[in-house]
Amino acid sequence: MKNFLVKTIANAGALGVAIWLLNDITLTGDNTGRQALTLILVALVFGVVNVVVKPIVKLLAFPLFILTLGLITLVINALMLLLTSWLAGKLDLSFHVDGFGTAVLGGLIVSIVAWALHVVLPDDKD
Repeated sequence: MKNFLVKTIANAGALGVAIWLLNDITLTGDNTGRQALTLILVALVFGVVNVVVKPIVKLLAFPLFILTLGLITLVINALMLLLTSWLAGKLDLSFHVDGFGTAVLGGLIVSIVAWALHVVLPDDKD
């Protein structure tokens, strides 16, 4: 349970940094509390997408991993961010990623920040 909470916080922080750095990734809300709640909910959706959909896509794209020496990961991360944006729209969460190029940059930012936060934050292995 602690590991799930740490990963959700790391995802929320990483998404927050991407929202802050890129104008085409938006998170709107009436006030700061509403925006924070929306960010946590979007981080949960992002976590579910990464746990359920991403392994399937990576398995299907395995030949492309070999062919592109792993660079297809950028495209897959962008697709997961776009899928999260679409699902957030369906769930009436005010999170939107505008365009594939923005999703690629956002996916790169989210990956780097989430990795850094996972290094810093504690987990169940302690």
